[in-house]
Amino acid sequence: MQAAIKACFSGLLEGTAEAARAPLGHAPADACLGGGLRLASLHEVFSEGGSEAAASGFALALALRALDRRKWLMWVRQDFSALENGEIHGSGLLELGIDPGGVLMVRAPDALAVLRAGAEGLACKGVGAVIIEAWGKSRVFDLAASRRLTLAAQRYGVTVIALRFGAEPEPSAAETRWLVKAAPSHTEDWGAPIFDAALTRNRHGGCGHWVMEWDCNNGTFSETHSGALAAAPFDRPAATAVEGLRQAG
Repeated sequence: MQAAIKACFSGLLEGTAEAARAPLGHAPADACLGGGLRLASLHEVFSEGGSEAAASGFALALALRALDRRKWLMWVRQDFSALENGEIHGSGLLELGIDPGGVLMVRAPDALAVLRAGAEGLACKGVGAVIIEAWGKSRVFDLAASRRLTLAAQRYGVTVIALRFGAEPEPSAAETRWLVKAAPSHTEDWGAPIFDAALTRNRHGGCGHWVMEWDCNNGTFSETHSGALAAAPFDRPAATAVEGLRQAG
């Protein structure tokens, strides 16, 4: 009996082999992902080396690729995360190619409230993707919680991006896990955001590590010219467009 229940539950988590995917536009990453980001699934994004702004920008980019533009992007933030990293800046969203009017911001006092609000948002017909942002290591973001989010994402057909700061990756039912930091820009002008993104978990394929450039105009990733990265200026942060995402609050 236990074996039958386990098999049934595993089947729910795995979904079908023909699950819908959203191409990222970055050929090597899409090949590794089996054609693109798996929709109606849970994906995790962690920051590396204090690159919270870059990780936020990357999470937004993933959500935008998965989003039906006729629906809302819901972003649930923990209060402490907003205090630590700053408030979301509307012009920064615009720089990334995201209409601030299509982003529904929700504030929550703690990690448990973030998780609950995000789960409730999945059931809203007007929501097309959900970002849940929490700060620090919390017991509520355990394997069981990730399974519940995965099942809810599949049930309602909504993609979930878990944006984690100040925490280390732990066992999870997430479809993918990304470790992200800012990569040097290859131009001295106001350039496109460039991410150093490591795919460290992929339930249905291999992993990889790429430098990915975000095209703010077309809303897609592309490969960048790695040979030009060493010439980045030392006196300003990399991926300048990403820096406008947050404003100190």
